[in-house]
Amino acid sequence: MPSALDQYLNSHTGPLAQGLDWIESATHIHTNYPRMMCGPVQGKLLTMLAQISGARKALEIGTFTGYSAACIALGLPEDGHLDTLEIDDELEDITLEGWRRCGVSQKITLRRGNALASLSAIASECSGDSLYDFAYIDADKREYIDYYEAILPVLRPCGLIVADDVLLGGKPYDESCHDAKTEALRAFNDHIKNDPRTEVVIVPLRDGISLIRKL
Repeated sequence: MPSALDQYLNSHTGPLAQGLDWIESATHIHTNYPRMMCGPVQGKLLTMLAQISGARKALEIGTFTGYSAACIALGLPEDGHLDTLEIDDELEDITLEGWRRCGVSQKITLRRGNALASLSAIASECSGDSLYDFAYIDADKREYIDYYEAILPVLRPCGLIVADDVLLGGKPYDESCHDAKTEALRAFNDHIKNDPRTEVVIVPLRDGISLIRKL
């Protein structure tokens, strides 16, 4: 059941693009962890960030049922494109149908396989005008630093990285929590804070979002 805050945010955010409600419904019906989907408020933020940043070429790590990918693609111009990386193929039918309903299928390339391996292949293809403008990270929290380091070389100067779940229900700032995922996010947050190549602000929306600008 959504909290009173979530209900208020949802009712004052929008309108949602056609097709996103179908992805949300399918995610609740066909997955055990629907909260892994970013949801309408965060989705609208992703659309606006892609628009505001002037992104034409975007990268996503972690697709799940395709909601966030659709939102990013909706923020790109008609000739813009999103490469999204996902290791799990069990939800591909839902993902592709959702993108079709949102009218963004032509803007998205789904790359299956290990994200770091895919990023290595992408790095060999990228240079000059082929660099990315925008990147979204929402995958294995224990590999966030590796994702970040792999993204930076293929991101243009002043490009934007959005990293999801960086507050993880408050665990990173709870000194009693020491599980592997929490420790990895602590290390990631410290790594970004101390990196002179970028600047960062954490927005406490849902489980926390880091907005990271490459200098």
